[in-house]
Amino acid sequence: MKRRLSPLLIGFLALCLIGQGFLQRASIFPRWVRDYSPGEGKMVSEGLSPDQMLFALTGFREMIAGILWVRADSFFDSGNYDAILPVIRLVTILDPKQIDVYATGMWHIGYNFTDEEQRSDRRYIPSALALGKEGARQNDKTYEMYFETGWMWYHKIDDSYPNAVKWFETAQQQKDMLTARKNLLSNAYERNGEVDKGVDLLYRLFDDAKANAAKKDAAYGDRQNRDTLENKLDTMLVRTVQRGYVAQKEGRPLTGYDVNPPFDVGFSVKASVVEPRVIRFEGTWNVLPVGTRIRAVLKDADYPNAEPAGMKWDMSNSVNLDPPRDKTFMQDQLFVRNRRFNRKVDMSKDPTMYPFTSDRYLLEFYYNPRSAPPHIQDKFSWNGEGMTDKNFLNTEIRPGQRVVYATLELTKDQILRRGEWQDRVPVVRTKNYAEKATNADDVLLDIPSLRTK
Repeated sequence: MKRRLSPLLIGFLALCLIGQGFLQRASIFPRWVRDYSPGEGKMVSEGLSPDQMLFALTGFREMIAGILWVRADSFFDSGNYDAILPVIRLVTILDPKQIDVYATGMWHIGYNFTDEEQRSDRRYIPSALALGKEGARQNDKTYEMYFETGWMWYHKIDDSYPNAVKWFETAQQQKDMLTARKNLLSNAYERNGEVDKGVDLLYRLFDDAKANAAKKDAAYGDRQNRDTLENKLDTMLVRTVQRGYVAQKEGRPLTGYDVNPPFDVGFSVKASVVEPRVIRFEGTWNVLPVGTRIRAVLKDADYPNAEPAGMKWDMSNSVNLDPPRDKTFMQDQLFVRNRRFNRKVDMSKDPTMYPFTSDRYLLEFYYNPRSAPPHIQDKFSWNGEGMTDKNFLNTEIRPGQRVVYATLELTKDQILRRGEWQDRVPVVRTKNYAEKATNADDVLLDIPSLRTK
């Protein structure tokens, strides 16, 4: 015989449900909006399914967020990176004070989505930056998300240095900023062309390090930091003289300095579509020491918010986990050996990352001395004063800098080897490219020596 619920029990349950709804509307939800929502007018439900919204509003945010983040570890271990994205987003919405989730999420979105040859899917970078900005807003009393966002600009994007400086400077203003990370701002100043600021910062950090190392309870790390900063400051001062930076400030000619006369790098390039979605880059770069990497970019000719050899990365404040699937943006480095480069870029195994839906594509080749290693900068200096190129020197696309920049164009039919290109290799080249320059594929390196004439 079935037992029926008494009217009193049914009434009690209904009263509890109504009370929970009232409490939800009157207290829980307003507090969540005030203390935990992503802010800046964003919809609470943005990117969440109904069941996820239910969890987010029931008052068990931190506990559920912790469980989900533990679950994400298994996705990392198995390489199931796509499954991690919604977990990251849900955890940051449930508990916006979990700095580790924001930092790990930025790194994951910005670095982990790669093709078969380990090239990052740079279409995700705007989302990584948006996550970093949100994390900084939600945790504005600690340095960590300011530093992580600055690192994304400094290391991953490696071009828009004013943004790296801005975020690193804000990180330095926080009381909990780690001492070991502070001198990275001086590197960012260098890359931003603010050499004096970099030197001034090193002086301040060195003075602080000396004071800490002189304390009775000083640890080995304090003395090590002092010695590191002293060496870095000494090296920086020598470079400002040898590269002619001080002479320029004083209005003196660069005669006799390492950057004079400017060296012609002699850039040329040929791009051949050897197979569908496979391009071989061959060319010259008349710099003998090893260490040059020339940026090669292939993107839609009408890529939104595009800039020369890049894009306006900081395009959105919303964390959109789905990049533009109909756009292509490939970036690689052409490593120079024995004054030439020869690299094959295979995009055939990653059609979702390189969909090639447009009709026209732009090939860009870009070199900026500010990203060069120190032994190359010793000749070219920070702004390219010691570098020139009679064909492709550009002083406009990066204000205040002398860079090398060249462009070529390919069509979709050429890249996919369709139509008239099915049986012949599409080739585009700069006018100064000489075929004989890259025929050899040397394994040995030419090393300059005292005997070299």
